[in-house]
Amino acid sequence: MDIIEKANNIYLDNFPNKTCFERAIFFSWYCSIRDCTFCYMSTQNKQFNPDKIPRRTTESILAEVFLSKKLGWDLGFFSGGINAYTNKEFLDVVKKVNYVYNDKIWVNVGPLSKKELISLKPYIKGVVGSIETINPKIHSKVCPSKPMKPYEKMYVDSLSLNLKTSLTIILGLGETINDFNLLKEFIKKYKISKVHFYGLNPHKGTLFENSLPPSMEYQAEWIARTRLEFPKIDIQLGIWLDRVDRVSLLLNSGANSISKFPATSKFGSKEAYEIERQAKLAGREFQGTLTKLPDIDWDKEVDKLTELDKDLRERIKIKLHQYIKTMAKKKV
Repeated sequence: MDIIEKANNIYLDNFPNKTCFERAIFFSWYCSIRDCTFCYMSTQNKQFNPDKIPRRTTESILAEVFLSKKLGWDLGFFSGGINAYTNKEFLDVVKKVNYVYNDKIWVNVGPLSKKELISLKPYIKGVVGSIETINPKIHSKVCPSKPMKPYEKMYVDSLSLNLKTSLTIILGLGETINDFNLLKEFIKKYKISKVHFYGLNPHKGTLFENSLPPSMEYQAEWIARTRLEFPKIDIQLGIWLDRVDRVSLLLNSGANSISKFPATSKFGSKEAYEIERQAKLAGREFQGTLTKLPDIDWDKEVDKLTELDKDLRERIKIKLHQYIKTMAKKKV
């Protein structure tokens, strides 16, 4: 608790006393490697028809981006399985996401080449490396086809282009708090400006199916130690539906924002209300909403996206109303 109190004070010295929900926008249920031992994709059929890669429609993606903007959610990153898009397709959809959200975005799609980074640069603020675990021995076991070296090269290229760098860490894969020094040196080396701290979510059929997720105290310690070492770094706490009770502790440990909550399917649920309550318990002002839909003319707002062709705008409206119908259902 001593380091948590110190971390909270450092946070308050460097950031406004606020927090928000960050929505990660995923574009596919496909990954070309599919062997990270904690990931549900490792349980999927290894054979995919290259002409039928399971990914979302553009209108579905943009409807979610538009909804996030109107509800005051930050975009944590735009992400999906490795090689779900061609370079040309990915650039096109990133341009559209950038336009609808009206801001540059983070992308998390595996290691990108410098050429790819140059083409994306007008639309992105930085890159996220799905490092997952900083311990090299554990990393080689849990991510056998996702080595760190290509991500490290991407970081070097990104920094040379004045793009920001970020990483994801999943706690509970076998690391210990003694590995924190490895993370500290990695952050320094690649000038990491944002860290996403998730806790293991044991998926049925994976190597970790019967593993326990990390405790809130353990996740809090990683966040607090990071805040103590890097006062101005952006830290995102990841929770699942069954872990909303840890939000206040993790915020007080020095985290900036909240992610991994299924915000559309559980909008207005008791868990959503609990997140907002937990933020208040931590003394933070919660920006945006997980519980109240704004009273606006959604179709009229979509029609303002004049750089998108009319047919795409109409398809976005259909998807948007599907989201709103689900979210408006009483869940409390």
